[in-house]
Amino acid sequence: MSASTYTVRAGTSASTGSVAGVGTAVKFILRRNWLRLLIWAAVLAVMIPIVYGSQQEAFPTQAARDAYAQVANTPAVAAMTGLPYAAGSLGGILVIKIWMTLAVALGFASIFLVTRNGRADEEAGRTELLRSAALGRHAYSVANYLVAGSLSVLTGLLISLLCLSLSLPSDGSWTMGASIAGTGLSFVAVSAICGQLATTSRGANSLAVALLALFYFIRAGADLQANGTNPSALSWFSPIGWAQNMRSFGENNWWPLLALLGLAVLGCALALRMESRRDLGAGVLPERGGPATASAFICAPLGLVLRLQRASLLGWFIGAAVAGLFFGSVAKAMASVLDPNNPFAQSFVGTGDNMLDEVMGIFVLFNGLLAGAFAIQTLAGARSEEESGRLESQLAGSLSRFGWLWAHVLVAGVGSVVMLLVGGYLSGASSQGAATGGSMAAASFGYWPAVLLMLGVLLFCQGFIPRPSTGIAWVIYGLSVMAAMFGGLFFLSEDFIKLTPFGAVPRIPAQDFALLPLVVLSVIALVLATIGFWRFRARDLRPE
Repeated sequence: MSASTYTVRAGTSASTGSVAGVGTAVKFILRRNWLRLLIWAAVLAVMIPIVYGSQQEAFPTQAARDAYAQVANTPAVAAMTGLPYAAGSLGGILVIKIWMTLAVALGFASIFLVTRNGRADEEAGRTELLRSAALGRHAYSVANYLVAGSLSVLTGLLISLLCLSLSLPSDGSWTMGASIAGTGLSFVAVSAICGQLATTSRGANSLAVALLALFYFIRAGADLQANGTNPSALSWFSPIGWAQNMRSFGENNWWPLLALLGLAVLGCALALRMESRRDLGAGVLPERGGPATASAFICAPLGLVLRLQRASLLGWFIGAAVAGLFFGSVAKAMASVLDPNNPFAQSFVGTGDNMLDEVMGIFVLFNGLLAGAFAIQTLAGARSEEESGRLESQLAGSLSRFGWLWAHVLVAGVGSVVMLLVGGYLSGASSQGAATGGSMAAASFGYWPAVLLMLGVLLFCQGFIPRPSTGIAWVIYGLSVMAAMFGGLFFLSEDFIKLTPFGAVPRIPAQDFALLPLVVLSVIALVLATIGFWRFRARDLRPE
């Protein structure tokens, strides 16, 4: 249902209050985002039973859990996943394995949702249309914050209920769901403020993501400075640290939730105050004046894409480097804990004789999955340019469609190679002799054909079905990740797993190198990309 429909329906009854029509705005936002909300909540929550089931198989006895607690009590684990304050229990292991991932992922979801329905709609002119008759000045923003906050609450509730269904302690189950929900709510406030500061949706997203990364690294630094399992005072400078200090399945502290809720309420109130003091379409921070003429680098399609994607590229490259260092530093410890005769270990890392090689092989797969996610997000920027209508003005001159799209593909393809090589090299270099940097870089590079296949799928969809193209690519990527990572846990056959993009690539050094799967993946990617390019050049542009 379009914004104009809602304007006609509500315009005659709207009052002049600043939040008049907030119910109508909530319905409108839910109408546009209900599927996205359900997918985010379901995907994040379903990781609880998957991870819990795997750790029950991996650590069936208390002795095995105590051994894992010794491995988890390392600086690398503390920096990546938080302090291992209850690593000797199944609930504590669950927190180590999945809490940080879920909390940060929900933070990203909150940022993207608030920006999509806030600054992006204002940038597109939709907010101005709705305000013209149907809504008060702050109604659309309040509705946006309510919907985004509801996603956090729903996700936290599902997580708690699933923990309870697994017979985990009730106090820890409710605390875990509340701590993750609190993280999401805090970043609703952060992204709301960023949406008022920035002038564009790209700027709002970049600023909010940068703050999330800053808070994550502050939390990591605090955990590295911890006294045993007691966090340092630095953790209180990060909302992620506040949520982590609720210590689910440990002390189960509820009072940090008050700080998270306070930040959410005060942050959204501040954003509304800022909204009342600025013009519609403007940001609080003034736009920086640029040079009178663009440089030759920016005038080129490739230069423009690099300029627009530079913050995202930097973030992904730093993430790949940090992940590579982490993987290498814990490889030997993980290999010493996992039992090669354990069914979970066999389904997760493989059935080879050398457990260390199997662990290094799964870490190489992680590098490939990171590069695949980067490639999809980067190429999805091309569709964003088309949706916003900016592509039409770019093509009005001498720039060809092929040259414009090729620049995006080149950045995604070459950038993924850099991620694979950097992540692989650092994982080998930090592995304390388990592998060499060069060998792990080469092994990671083997996943490039799978990454190219993801790009081919997205290009094909952008050519024929552009509107849902990004969502379809992410679904295919997610299914491939589930098959490659957890196929054994779902009792998928080895032959079926090898039919998926990332499952088809040999896990070197655990498996022997095989050229045929890489050639097949590359050929399929080339065919899909070629057809996608051809169709994109022939079809009409389709802004949202």
